[in-house]
Amino acid sequence: QVQLVQSGGGLVQAGDSLTLSCAGSGGIFSNYAIGWFRQAPGKARKFVAAISRTGDTTYYEDSMKGRFAISRDNAENTVWLQMNNLKPEDTALYYCGAQLTTGLIRTSTDSSPYKIWGQGTQVTVSS
Repeated sequence: QVQLVQSGGGLVQAGDSLTLSCAGSGGIFSNYAIGWFRQAPGKARKFVAAISRTGDTTYYEDSMKGRFAISRDNAENTVWLQMNNLKPEDTALYYCGAQLTTGLIRTSTDSSPYKIWGQGTQVTVSS
């Protein structure tokens, strides 16, 4: 099965942009939808964005629409999350997850179907 390694993240100021990467290896990356979730201290993991295994469909949490953009290149086995106009409330630990979506399985915006996770990367936005 695929394994995920994340990169990007860091400390930025409000209004800045940041790009997170999620690289897959060891499996057929194009069989998996990829989702981004985030978790602030003391809070549950929350959906951010997801992209279907072919990249033709994307999903966003409402508050991220227009600010965040998810994309993928299956030839590079990579998914990116471009985050613009960052706000202090975007501060969290960000995780990418892989959901096997072969056949008729649809991309999920819930974390439960995502069985493979990256190591997490911290994003801190100062005001």
